[in-house]
Amino acid sequence: MIMPMLAEMGGNIHVGLAALGAALGVGFIGMKASEAVGRNPGAATKILVQAILSTAFAEGIVFFAIFLVK
Repeated sequence: MIMPMLAEMGGNIHVGLAALGAALGVGFIGMKASEAVGRNPGAATKILVQAILSTAFAEGIVFFAIFLVK
């Protein structure tokens, strides 16, 4: 009786930690991308492309976590 409840709580914690990690990752990506554009405005397009790709990969982690829980 207690094992399924503990397993469900573990899954919920798993998704929460994945969401927290993705949120921190997206924040750091935005911070460093804006810092990089401030240092070299001529490379803004290349930096933007890399920042968008990195953000998509960071957010993809949450979808994997949700998929594994279901």
